[in-house]
Amino acid sequence: MYASLKTITQWPPSRETARRFTLLLCLVSALGSVLTYGLSAPLSFGLLLINVSAAAGVWIQHCRSRKSIRFQPQELADRLLQVQENERHRLSRELHDDIGQLLTAAKLQSEWLKRRLPDELQEHCKALSDTLEETLNKVRDVSAILNPRQLTSLGLEASLRAHLLKTLTNTSVNWSLDCQQRLNGLPEEMAVAAFRITQEAVTNILRHAQAKNLLIRIQRLPQGLTLLISDDGKGFAPAANPGREGQRGMAGMAERIEQLGGTLSVISEPGKGTQIEALFPWAPRALERASTNKVMR
Repeated sequence: MYASLKTITQWPPSRETARRFTLLLCLVSALGSVLTYGLSAPLSFGLLLINVSAAAGVWIQHCRSRKSIRFQPQELADRLLQVQENERHRLSRELHDDIGQLLTAAKLQSEWLKRRLPDELQEHCKALSDTLEETLNKVRDVSAILNPRQLTSLGLEASLRAHLLKTLTNTSVNWSLDCQQRLNGLPEEMAVAAFRITQEAVTNILRHAQAKNLLIRIQRLPQGLTLLISDDGKGFAPAANPGREGQRGMAGMAERIEQLGGTLSVISEPGKGTQIEALFPWAPRALERASTNKVMR
């Protein structure tokens, strides 16, 4: 009983309590109106007050419902990105620990066989060993892409440089990473978002852009961290809503930057290359420290 009274008297009331109270007011108001109509009596002040209270309760519930619906998509996007990162980390661990260990064991077994097989089978055994070695390297590369562990130890700039070296070494793309400031002390979610956006942009360039030159510039400004990715490839027509138009990579970039309260600008035309600019704002407590940060050359 006391728990029920506490639930009713708490302020602000829970959604369930507010709905029940509003429903009770509406029922009492409707019953009173029917009785008043049936008795042909004048409308009393008490019944009028109940009607007004019921209408106010319905209006308050309407406003609260609109507010909850307005914030739902952002909360859903945040949760989706968190689930994606957790799934990437899980897959990375499974690739590195389970599949990587199995491939290593298979490679050791092939080397054991190579020492014992006759000469006419040595060439086949060597081909098998080379294939296992190449597969093991590919698995390690995919594991590193899914979960860039070097972000924690090396930082954003070194991680990006290592990724660009590994991804673009055997391509015709001439790339440049311009970062004239130290990027230590970045929040983890900001560093991960910047890395993922660059990773997705580089993937799109290799798949679609046919670019010859790529420039990536990172700057630490008073208002936040800026990321510029520019290429001279084929370009495309950016969609107003990338998710609906099938541009899943651009939609993922937008979701990551929106999660951190930042902005994303995509400038591109067919035949004129693409320029992507992202701004990751500092947290309020870091604004003053970031504004006094000096350029370290």
